[in-house]
Amino acid sequence: MKYKRILLKLSGESLMGDKDFGIDNNRLKSYANQIKEIHDAGVQVAIVIGGGNIFRGVQAEEGGMDRTHGDYMGMLATMINSMALQSALESAGVQSRLQSAIEMKAIAEPFIRRRAMRHLEKGRVVIFGAGTGNPFFTTDSAAALRAIEINADVILKGTRVDGIYTADPEKNPDATKYDMISFDDVYGKGLKIMDMTAFTLCKENNLPIIVFDMDTPGNLKQVVDGEQVGTIVRN
Repeated sequence: MKYKRILLKLSGESLMGDKDFGIDNNRLKSYANQIKEIHDAGVQVAIVIGGGNIFRGVQAEEGGMDRTHGDYMGMLATMINSMALQSALESAGVQSRLQSAIEMKAIAEPFIRRRAMRHLEKGRVVIFGAGTGNPFFTTDSAAALRAIEINADVILKGTRVDGIYTADPEKNPDATKYDMISFDDVYGKGLKIMDMTAFTLCKENNLPIIVFDMDTPGNLKQVVDGEQVGTIVRN
């Protein structure tokens, strides 16, 4: 096992599966089973999930809503997804804890770093909801921040694409995939992986990012075993 403690970043859109909105229960179950597989192998797992399948603060701003207000609504959307994933994990027999950056006593613990690390050491999956708790920060930034706080070995960014390409592979059939790329090269080539705040946090704290296809069952296990799946970004 190459990585002992990971932070898995999932987009809210990935939970939609083939739907146009909301949560696809089959996709949710598939993710829970993949997470269970690495958890049962002894990997300590923390998760941050976006809320784009339900609501995005940026969309609210485009519609004339105050950006701060929209971002808080987006944080609540991440809590809905986090609760759904927690339920799916527990149905699969995996103990989990949900911690929120915004206090919600009835449904989640507050984010407390030491408590989160203790949960991980006890073999519980920890889901971090509500982003950073601050507007103007994405869930990518929340993932980078929490990964650094809990001393994760790596951020695993699960997407529908199997890595980082020279161009968008869905639009350009000639695009080629990188197996490994440096943070500086990503900057230089203008490749879009995470927002700049999240990306800079990872670079400055020497935290590698692996971008891989989460929708293919078995990929997550291969990544934590150190097999060449997806693209690794490192200093």
